[in-house]
Amino acid sequence: MKRYKVAILGAGASGVMCALSTNEKSVALFDAAARPAKKLLVTGNGRCNLTNAKIESHFYNTNLDNFFKRFDQKQTIKFFEKLGLETYADEEGRVYPLSNTAKSVVDVIENNLKCDMFLGQKIEKIDFESGFFRVFTEKNVIEAEKIVVATGGNCENILKMLGLKHKKFVPSLVALRSGDTRDLNGAKLSNVLVKAKNFFGEQKEEMGEVLFKDEGLSGIVIFNLSTLFSRHDKFEGEISIDLLPNMTKEKLVEKIEKRKALTNDTNKLFVGMFQNAVSNEIFKQAKTNINKPCQSLAKSEIEKIADCIKNLTFKVKGCYDNNQVFSGGVSLDDLTENLESKKVKNVFVTGEAVDVDGACGGYNLQWAWTSGYIVGRGL
Repeated sequence: MKRYKVAILGAGASGVMCALSTNEKSVALFDAAARPAKKLLVTGNGRCNLTNAKIESHFYNTNLDNFFKRFDQKQTIKFFEKLGLETYADEEGRVYPLSNTAKSVVDVIENNLKCDMFLGQKIEKIDFESGFFRVFTEKNVIEAEKIVVATGGNCENILKMLGLKHKKFVPSLVALRSGDTRDLNGAKLSNVLVKAKNFFGEQKEEMGEVLFKDEGLSGIVIFNLSTLFSRHDKFEGEISIDLLPNMTKEKLVEKIEKRKALTNDTNKLFVGMFQNAVSNEIFKQAKTNINKPCQSLAKSEIEKIADCIKNLTFKVKGCYDNNQVFSGGVSLDDLTENLESKKVKNVFVTGEAVDVDGACGGYNLQWAWTSGYIVGRGL
């Protein structure tokens, strides 16, 4: 049985960063995938959104200022440049490899990893004996003085094996279910103001794009607003969309009044203004009789239609399975400034296994790099 100083459980972003940044030479890196950092290949639509030029704690569920002071986005970019990766930032501050392919990121990581790797092997058991952790896979058993949990989210079994308490893992940055929206399926709204309200009355809003699915809503804005539900593990509430955020209700009522002259058919009132599916949803929520002539629409009916355009509402009744990250994990309160467990000596926790989750745009990967680096340097 081979003995190591450190066993890193997980070769995702935080795990490989830990392995790349540590000065410790005796390191074993485990992952169920056949290639280190394999999950990075599908991030950022295959381009790998490494980080963001505007990293700040308000993009996360907790204050991370003290961690980012030790390793932030600028240091991350420099770190990867030293590995040979060239990057650029887009107008939103999202940082990508110059090649625009995530494979470049994985390639430079693979080229620079010097540790022993146990890939394509699932961890079946961890125990502690005679001052050493023993890690069992279906193929190998090794011993290590220290353990780094870098397994990503939804790793309850690993945390339980190590005796670490944690907050339940819940899907986050995820599309939301809202019942039957099949008539809107495929429709896309751009430059709209989206407001979310959860079961507890908490509210959050964001401008951007919304995509409709058969039974719900998707898109980056929806992903970001989903945290309002995931952090409470309760996907109940509502999403409301202001289709014309730069227009007051009064101006909108005037515009609708003028549009009445364009057609006699109420169901064609918004041709050239909204997609047909969206127009139908507006009429549906406003309870408008579309069989009556446009000219017969009363002022009260037009105001109700305007209200719906400014506040198109959908109930939140759950989430899809395509989450980008998990909310939950080991609380920062239970970890030292070097992310070592305060209760289980020589056990460190990084990345998504910590109860830290951020918005879309490179924020979660930056936490992975930051936490992996801090643990790696502190081993």
